[in-house]
Amino acid sequence: MRRNLLLLALALLAPSHPACTRERPPLTRTALRQLHVTQGVLSEAADGRLAVEVSKVRAVVPGLDDATAAELRFTYLGPTRVQKALASGESRQQLGLKLRAQDGCNVVYVMWRLGPKAGLHVSVKSNPKNHTSAECGNRGYTRVRAQREVPVPELVPGASHTLYAEWEGPALRVQVDGVLAWEGTLPPEAFDFEGPVGLRTDNGRFELELLTQQP
Repeated sequence: MRRNLLLLALALLAPSHPACTRERPPLTRTALRQLHVTQGVLSEAADGRLAVEVSKVRAVVPGLDDATAAELRFTYLGPTRVQKALASGESRQQLGLKLRAQDGCNVVYVMWRLGPKAGLHVSVKSNPKNHTSAECGNRGYTRVRAQREVPVPELVPGASHTLYAEWEGPALRVQVDGVLAWEGTLPPEAFDFEGPVGLRTDNGRFELELLTQQP
């Protein structure tokens, strides 16, 4: 009887999913000079973190086309003074990772939305014939539905969190604060292009670190 109770206790304490036990690849903090900022402005905070104060920021790390993981460590400081709507006309506060980011028209997004509805949102933007935002606008988005998903914490000013994504083939896993929060399969159109990892923010002020694999 005691042996059975011990086995049950060990089973309850064991990780519930293999993704929780995967060894993370080594990641290194990306310096500002390593980033190619395609929209907005990034600056350095006093502690060397990246500072976001403007409504829209887009940036990638050139040379990381073979990356299989990336992480954002950030502190949310509140909304930007000026709020700018997206190309769709929707007003949204969010930040997240760009994966396989060939350009502004062909990219995989892992976004943590603050509002108007909080939560993780994974999407593929695919426009094979377009390569600039002026050409594709907000066309080509496909939302990727999760096979497993849990609620994420509400972001409040002053709160610090981590957003980590890793992928192996089409399998994508996202952790929030070290806990598996989203798991799903990327659609075929996500592999019609390739590119580096990066970051994106909309209408939020942040101090953050982007951690990536070394080329």
